[in-house]
Amino acid sequence: MDNNSLIQTNEIERRIILIRNCQVMIDRDLADLYGVETRRLNEQVKRNKERFPEHFMFQLTKEEQENYETFRDNILTIDKNSDPLISQIATSNKGGNRKPSYAFTEQGVAMLASVLHSDTAIKMSIRIIEAFVAMRRYLMNNAKIFMEIESIKKHQIDSDIHILNNEKKIDDVMKLMEKNNTEVSQGIFSEGQIFDAYIFVIDLIKKAKQEIILIDNYIDETVLTMLDHRKENVSAKIYTAHFNNNLRLALVKHNSQYQLIKVEVYNRSHDRFLIIDDEVYLIGASLKDMGKKMFGFSKLHFTKEEILNRL
Repeated sequence: MDNNSLIQTNEIERRIILIRNCQVMIDRDLADLYGVETRRLNEQVKRNKERFPEHFMFQLTKEEQENYETFRDNILTIDKNSDPLISQIATSNKGGNRKPSYAFTEQGVAMLASVLHSDTAIKMSIRIIEAFVAMRRYLMNNAKIFMEIESIKKHQIDSDIHILNNEKKIDDVMKLMEKNNTEVSQGIFSEGQIFDAYIFVIDLIKKAKQEIILIDNYIDETVLTMLDHRKENVSAKIYTAHFNNNLRLALVKHNSQYQLIKVEVYNRSHDRFLIIDDEVYLIGASLKDMGKKMFGFSKLHFTKEEILNRL
C-alpha cells in the first residue's frame, strides 16, 4: 500500500464518529474524501431525497454541531503538523457560522456513491464502508474490555491509594487489549449486517487447529466456501437435515478440488451449533442466512462431547 493510501485509510477511520448511538460521517468530511464541495454533495442528496431516509442521513442539532466542531478542531490541531492532507483540510475549512451539518450512516454512505456519479465516489465509498465494518469489529471484539474499564471507573473512590490501584488495573486491561487476548462470548447482529456476520464466522473458522463441526439444518454452496477458509489439515463435517441432489453434486465437485468436507444427514436438531476444536457456539441463524435478519450467538460452556453424544 502506498503512502497516499495509508493517509486516506487513517483519515477515514478518524472521521467516523458516534452520534445518537450511531456511527456516522459528517457531510464536509465525506466531501473532503470524495474531492467535491460540501455544497455539491448536499445538493445531490436533496435532488434524491427519497433515497435518504432518516436512518441513512440526519441533520445535526445545534448542540451536536458544537460538539462535532470541538472534536474536529481537536483532531486537526493534533494532526495538522504531521499530516499534509490534514493541514490542507484545516486550511480549506476555516469559516464563520454555518448551517448544521448532515450526518450519514453506513447505508447513507453507500447510497452517496449512486448519486455522485463518479468513479472516485464509488471507490472511496467502498473504503469508507470497510472502515465502518472494521470499527464495528474492533468494538465487538473488545466489548468486554470496555465494560470492565467502565466498571472500574464507576467504583473509584477519592483515595490516592485506591486511585493508583485502579489506574494500574486500567493499564493492565489496556495491555490485555493490545495483546488481543480477549474474545466475544456472545453478541447480536442486526438485520443487514450480512458482511459483518460473514467475517465473524470466517474468523472462527480460521481459529480451528484440528476440526470444525457444523450442525445446521439448512446449508448451501456458500457454507462449503466458508469452510474453505480453515487451515490445512483441519477436518470439517456438517450435520444437516436438507441435503438434496444439487448439494450432493456440489459437494462432490468441491471435494475433488478442495479439502474434504463430510456431510451427514441429521434432522433431530432445532438449533444450529458450530464447534471449533473444543469450543461450542450456539448460532441463532443458519450460516447461509446470517445477517438477513437479526440473530444472536453465544459461546456455550458445554464440551463438544456433550453435543456430539446427543447426535
